[in-house]
Amino acid sequence: MTWKMVIDPLNNIGLSALMAAVPILYMFWALAVKRMKGHIAGVTTVILAVLVAIFGYGMPAKLALLSTGYGMLYGLFPIAWIVVTAVYLYNITVKTGQFEIIKNSIASITDDRRLQALLIAFSFGAFLEGAAGFGTPVAISGAMLVGLGFNPLYAAGICLIANTAPVAFGGVGIPIIVAGQVTGIDAMAISQMVGRTLPFLSVMVPFYLIILMAGWKKMVEVWPAVLVSGASFAIAQWYSANYLSPMLPDIIASLVSIVALAAFLKVWKPPTTWRFADEAPSLGKEKLQYSAGQVLKAWAPFIILTIFITAWGLKPVKDALDYFGLVKFEIPGLHNMIIKGEKPMEAIFKLNYLSAAGTAILISAFVSIIMLGMPISEGIKTFFETLKTLRYPILTIASVLGFAYIANFSGMSITMGTALAATGKFFPFFAPFLGWLGVFITGSDTSANALFGKLQAVTADKIGVDPVVTVAANTSGGVTGKMISPQSIAVATAAVGLVGHEADLFRFTVKHSLIFATIIGVFVTLQAYVLTWMIPKYKMVEAAAAAAAQKVFPTLGATYLGYTVALVALVFILVLVMNRKKTA
Repeated sequence: MTWKMVIDPLNNIGLSALMAAVPILYMFWALAVKRMKGHIAGVTTVILAVLVAIFGYGMPAKLALLSTGYGMLYGLFPIAWIVVTAVYLYNITVKTGQFEIIKNSIASITDDRRLQALLIAFSFGAFLEGAAGFGTPVAISGAMLVGLGFNPLYAAGICLIANTAPVAFGGVGIPIIVAGQVTGIDAMAISQMVGRTLPFLSVMVPFYLIILMAGWKKMVEVWPAVLVSGASFAIAQWYSANYLSPMLPDIIASLVSIVALAAFLKVWKPPTTWRFADEAPSLGKEKLQYSAGQVLKAWAPFIILTIFITAWGLKPVKDALDYFGLVKFEIPGLHNMIIKGEKPMEAIFKLNYLSAAGTAILISAFVSIIMLGMPISEGIKTFFETLKTLRYPILTIASVLGFAYIANFSGMSITMGTALAATGKFFPFFAPFLGWLGVFITGSDTSANALFGKLQAVTADKIGVDPVVTVAANTSGGVTGKMISPQSIAVATAAVGLVGHEADLFRFTVKHSLIFATIIGVFVTLQAYVLTWMIPKYKMVEAAAAAAAQKVFPTLGATYLGYTVALVALVFILVLVMNRKKTA
């Protein structure tokens, strides 16, 4: 028997929204006030959410439990799968001694922690976000910073805050594309609107990071480098978002930023070298102690990772991999059993075990094991050690996604969104907070756009504001919620070895998240009513008719996969040849 979703169960949208917010308020309290461990806060939050759904919304207990289980399943795959494989790849480089070479190669560019944070957390992290998304950038860049000697809490916090700039265009632009599909607004128009908002934040974030790390005076010492890092990223992000494609801004902007900062540091250095207070003073920029072949070998796992996740982000490659490795099944008892509006909600789990980003990382790890000469038995042992270390973060991620799904399937998320949409002419200010809320709940800007995109468009139309402004605000505001999403917190603590300290990291980031969301809110309000010249001209896109399911061999994707394998083989051979010469 089906159940019809109720948006206003208390017949007062304000009271209903307050009831719906109880699990979120509880999670804030659990992490920020009681400092509970992440997995305890996550499990108790999802239990509370189920109780609110059953007793507050009248949702049948069976559907509430199935919705939660569906979300937990999604939390395990593909989210936790990415975290496990990313940390595993990092552990391989540590166990084989290659990370010591990476540390020296970075220190030979700069031994200043401020500038290392810009290179790795901001620029390299943005590249990983653009290519793979999900938790990849925080997991990889966070682990790298800790390996370099960063304080683990600062490493995790810096990576989460730095990840603000690229999230909107993450995973090869999928948040923007989904926003277009949900609203009928041309995805390029949404990309342009976001590209006229976020670059201002992208310039600010590097300055903010350094002030947070070292204080105002120490930021002033390196302001030229900070400006080069942020401005080069922002200009490339603005240009590619407005004139190229929503799929490219992160990848282009991050590469431009890395090259620009590395080149600048060849001709400029700060007057003093900054380290954390508990570190030994720097003895000056290190001399590169290894040959070009050794440095290439050490960085090769991450070069191979970059190649694979870039390829995996391309739709033809995804189609090719799904042709051979995709299992879909309906969740029995849940699929089409909840009526949202006039339509039943689907509950289909997709096990894309080949095209998942985590699989690309795992393949990179396997190639790295062979290339670095690590015994297979040691590689297997390291994998299970990694899995054991991450058992609590995996539980946290599963419970958080369980909460996200019960909030969506019960109507709690829509209740809170509808309440914010009732703010009338003030709605453009609150529109980014709706995206912020969506990303906090789901951990994903893509999911937040799927959840609230249509609501943003309809509300904007009612108050006489161009819908592209608020739909883009959902995306731009969503990026500020990423740093406090329990899912992101769990990934970050797992990567830097702070499992059990999720509350500390949440307290570290929550203030900055609200500051950034408020800045976006003010800017969106100006765009809606004052800076209307910033709004792009566009046409609505009619939804394409669903094509009949037809399994056709994806020739283009297979070709791209062939190029990917050839490119990885080239890196592999180059590493062998260069290091053979060194040995001789």
